[in-house]
Amino acid sequence: MSPSQNSLPTRRTFGLLTAAVLTLASLSSMRAEAAGNASDKRRAEVQVRYRTVAIDGVDVFYREAGPKDAPVLLLLHGFPTSSHMFRNLIPALADRYRVVAPDYPGFGQSAAPPRGTFDYTFDRYATLVEKLTEHLGLQRYALYVMDYGAPVGFRVATRHPERVTALIVQNGNAYDEGLAGFWDPIKTYWREPTPANREALRWLTSSKATQWQYTNGVPDTSLVSPDAWTHDQALLDRPGNADIQLDLFYDYRTNPPLYPQWQEYFRSHRPPTLVMWGKNDEIFVAAGAAPYLRDNPKAELHMLDTGHFALETHGPQMAELIRDFLARLPTKKRAER
Repeated sequence: MSPSQNSLPTRRTFGLLTAAVLTLASLSSMRAEAAGNASDKRRAEVQVRYRTVAIDGVDVFYREAGPKDAPVLLLLHGFPTSSHMFRNLIPALADRYRVVAPDYPGFGQSAAPPRGTFDYTFDRYATLVEKLTEHLGLQRYALYVMDYGAPVGFRVATRHPERVTALIVQNGNAYDEGLAGFWDPIKTYWREPTPANREALRWLTSSKATQWQYTNGVPDTSLVSPDAWTHDQALLDRPGNADIQLDLFYDYRTNPPLYPQWQEYFRSHRPPTLVMWGKNDEIFVAAGAAPYLRDNPKAELHMLDTGHFALETHGPQMAELIRDFLARLPTKKRAER
């Protein structure tokens, strides 16, 4: 048999194999595209609901979306914003998760009881958030904490570590390293709570300061919607609200003494942890991010080229990081609610 005849079956077999591989690749691509389209469709169909419930006699507003039987993600906002900061993140996650985002009293759409009738403290906020989760039947949940959300959320987590399936930390501080020069006048107020030292902080409730919080450290400020700081400022400007915020600046002094307790929680319970940090933040500086890995070496850290409100500039990227992180949780942790 000639060499050319010998090679004919080989060429035919190779051709058939190549066709099969290409067909399988095409089918795989079609399935991936279909899955992607289905996922996009589910996200497009997400409906956010806006509710208010009385907790201990205080009207607490919250946003909620996603299947009732899905794993729960609890989003805790910072200053000077509210659950409004999660307006784009919630639809990006609620196709797969039940997402709940409350406003603390004095923020957003929650009630703002007069000072003297309500304790504007982080302890009180943590208690209300805890009672809200119980009211909603949230037995297990992942916690997203940002800015003020960290001292609120870490109080909840250390009180009920069995309820927390994971931590997502975005510019939320639990280490002395994270408190730099921005905090010096606030620390002065802690040491000497005089009227003069209190008034020296009032500028932090001004429109200039609010816009600065959103734009400082942001390489491309065209990515930051002015609606964000305009919305926040309108609520800060409500009569009496600035003094509520000044009370909270003073109460923040109760948080650093709890850092060792929170760090022990990270070490002993090792909750799956995703840290995403705007590395140009001057409020909670980048040095406060890496220590999370010191206490929980399995934590994941992503430093983002932005400022304090990272979701405004890196929202889609952060949503994908969160989806990937939560999808990799142990099945039991994801399934329990």
